[in-house]
Amino acid sequence: MEEYRKLYEQWINDPAIDEETKKELKSIEGNDVEIKDRFYQELEFGTAGLRGVIGAGTNRMNRYTVAKATQGLSDYINSFGQEQPSVAIACDSRRMSPEFVEITAAVLNANGIRAYVFESLRPTPELSFAVRYLNCIVGVNITASHNPAEYNGYKAYWADGAQVTPPHDQGIMDCVNRVTNIASPNMMPKEEAEEKGLYITIGEDVDEAYIAEVSKQIKEPEVIERCAKDITIVYTPLHGAGIMIVPKLLERFGFSKLFVVPEQEKPDGNFPTVDYPNPEMPKAFALADKLGEEKQADLIIATDPDADRIGLHVRDKDGTYHAISGNMIGCLICEYELSRLSTKGKLPEDGYVVRSIVSSRLFDQIAESYGVDVRRVLTGFKNIGAEILKSEETGKGTYLFGYEESYGYLVGTYARDKDACVTALKLCEMCAFYQSEGKTLWDAVQAIYEKYGFHQEKTISITKKGIDGMSEIAKTMEDMRNDPPEKIGTFEVKEFLDYQKPETTGLPKSNVLYFNLPDAWVCVRPSGTEPKIKYYVGVRADDQEAAASMISELEKGIMAGENN
Repeated sequence: MEEYRKLYEQWINDPAIDEETKKELKSIEGNDVEIKDRFYQELEFGTAGLRGVIGAGTNRMNRYTVAKATQGLSDYINSFGQEQPSVAIACDSRRMSPEFVEITAAVLNANGIRAYVFESLRPTPELSFAVRYLNCIVGVNITASHNPAEYNGYKAYWADGAQVTPPHDQGIMDCVNRVTNIASPNMMPKEEAEEKGLYITIGEDVDEAYIAEVSKQIKEPEVIERCAKDITIVYTPLHGAGIMIVPKLLERFGFSKLFVVPEQEKPDGNFPTVDYPNPEMPKAFALADKLGEEKQADLIIATDPDADRIGLHVRDKDGTYHAISGNMIGCLICEYELSRLSTKGKLPEDGYVVRSIVSSRLFDQIAESYGVDVRRVLTGFKNIGAEILKSEETGKGTYLFGYEESYGYLVGTYARDKDACVTALKLCEMCAFYQSEGKTLWDAVQAIYEKYGFHQEKTISITKKGIDGMSEIAKTMEDMRNDPPEKIGTFEVKEFLDYQKPETTGLPKSNVLYFNLPDAWVCVRPSGTEPKIKYYVGVRADDQEAAASMISELEKGIMAGENN
């Protein structure tokens, strides 16, 4: 009998597995393809924690995989010998999130670890903040970020507030892998844990502390005080956690003309109004754009379910709306932050900004024009958090701003993950500032192109699901690594970088390939959270038409390689 069939039978016959789970498994009896997909592997606890489809099986998000992960995490925490370690726990609006929170707390409590549990859903960046605010050794957030409704996940944060990085990521994974019996973790009942002071509910007190820190990131309070009432904003939380903070935050700064999309205001893990609750996707803005047109909004903002990513549409002087790319949002904020600090004479001599290696080179030009260093890191916001920690530990460098092209940004160091809440406030501040100068945010975009040249980027994501898909992605990466193309489309490859060779890149080893081309670049990597291979493309041209032509040519070359 195949191993996956043995595991399937074990789950059905194990007296420790609950009857509801067994009922679900019995419903797929005879469906070998489905059984194999659920049991051919264990849902891997990787460097970003767990993420997978909700359901019964070793390759699914369920009470048993969550309990196993938490037992391994508990073992790792207790290996440090702290007298009373504590963990902050949050979740977003996804299905099963409250149940997974309670299981996480129960396992931690059974291992003598105190759990600070948010009373209801909260943004990921607030969890990141809470870890340090409450002096916790670890944070856990139950979320699958912007994935479709069938997914959930389990993100682990270390004491610095960033998602776990070496050596802790490997240490936790090793401990999780040592938990062999999936139904074995002990759990302490909530009532008992509360009596022992091991289960503590948190909420508004942490909200207020978090909002206070976010509020400190404003650069032009006088302009906001004067102009906020004139800015019309449409906001959608896409049924997620942003509703807990963003409206409250904006209203406190006097942005009174704020309209929340009513159909998407209520938290709902089924995401009934969107196929894919991702602010990168134009379809996610459909209802917000409709309300924006009706209200003649100056800017339309969408945050993903755990409120760490943010998308933006802006209105020009003619009333036309434009979607702003993830890269351009980062460049807009960078230009604004550095220009305001420079104008006020507050730009630190050792200031630096950070971007991921797959993000726009336009960002580098902006920073360099202000004499600010650029640090480039691997994909994953934890790597930006690691730069902040490095500065704190060495006393070298003042962090000013960091971003990833995938719509993630952080102004300030109060959190160590991307924060859509502070970004929403920052975008509204920028809108007020430029309006005070008779400009729109769209005018600010055009001014950047005029100052630095026309840059354009595109991410080409190719989905390859299941076991065969994983194999195809691995083969594509190996083929390109072992026999790198001399051309991509009509563009000659000038330089090839393999990030598996840290001696040539100066960064940690990673499964990433990078191609430098004339006035262009292409970066290839498997997604760390989805069954996709991603091609990141960037060009610099004289105008939009030329850039679009270059992007199109590169995309043809990429797809030709995929189809060979």
